Amino acid sequence: MIAVITGDIINSTENASINWLKELKSVLDQYGSSPEKWEIYRGDSFQLKLPVEKAITAAFHIKSTIKQIKNKDVRIGIGVGKEDYISEKISESNGIAYQNSGLSFESLKKNTLSIKSNDASWDEPLNIMLELVLFIADKWTTSQAEAIKASIENPNKNQNQLAELLQKTQSTISASLDRSGYDSLKKIVDYYKKQTQLL
Repeated sequence: MIAVITGDIINSTENASINWLKELKSVLDQYGSSPEKWEIYRGDSFQLKLPVEKAITAAFHIKSTIKQIKNKDVRIGIGVGKEDYISEKISESNGIAYQNSGLSFESLKKNTLSIKSNDASWDEPLNIMLELVLFIADKWTTSQAEAIKASIENPNKNQNQLAELLQKTQSTISASLDRSGYDSLKKIVDYYKKQTQLL
């Protein structure tokens, strides 16, 4: 059982792609090497394969990275399932996880993130939670996105350490995390990890 993320950059044609491409590659690299674990294709689309329990965290990790760039965001469909064929390139691998990822991505309309497995009763509460947290996440400012990204990448650092890392005050970091809905996001991640054990 794996998870596959399929995504693309919103407003990718505005300004040069160099503004976001380097950052996207940098965050994807943290989950494995290309092209086996991830690939960027059609200029602004990407796919990432990773362990099921890391999928929601990775989705918001990518989002917080791209949201630091003005007027940019990301749409992501997460697919959960088996992998039937493993290739040296993720684009040539296949299985239910890949199919679910594509279906999840294609289903995106107003929402920028959704998840699909073969169990609708498993998917439904997660997608409701994601929709609620996206109400805040889709409006992250660059500084809020920066604080979220730093928190995801440094889960063992406290706010004082994050402030030192980002060269900001602790009160600024605290305010950014509060306004970005970080506590709610952590609860969803914890709930999701528990639910993956039921698959």
